Amino acid sequence: MKTRTLTRRKNRKPRLATPEYLTRNGRRMVILEESEYQRLRLKADEWEPLMPEPLPSGNYPAAEALAVIQARNILQARRKLGLSQVELARRAGIRAELNRIEQGRNKPSVPTIAKIDRALKKAEGGG
Repeated sequence: MKTRTLTRRKNRKPRLATPEYLTRNGRRMVILEESEYQRLRLKADEWEPLMPEPLPSGNYPAAEALAVIQARNILQARRKLGLSQVELARRAGIRAELNRIEQGRNKPSVPTIAKIDRALKKAEGGG
């Protein structure tokens, strides 16, 4: 019979550096290593709106669920192309409503969705 020696790995969390603070022009700032800044920036960009709570029947409320699905689709397409919200809104010819659309809080009109779709297709070289 073979004997296996098990080595236990400790579940160690990455060691976080003590933050360094700086006050500049009356504003308090935190100094981060560039790699940590990039990690946090990417993590923040992973956010997507949550689906609404299901109804007692188990189904999602249709209008709210559709708004979230549209928001996720727009977010994913925009991120894939490396566009900021500001850039996509400018290319689509819409204003600050893109932020509310991507959060699933605004149910855009068909013409607005068409503008966003055209801008995304043009940005990826398809139109």
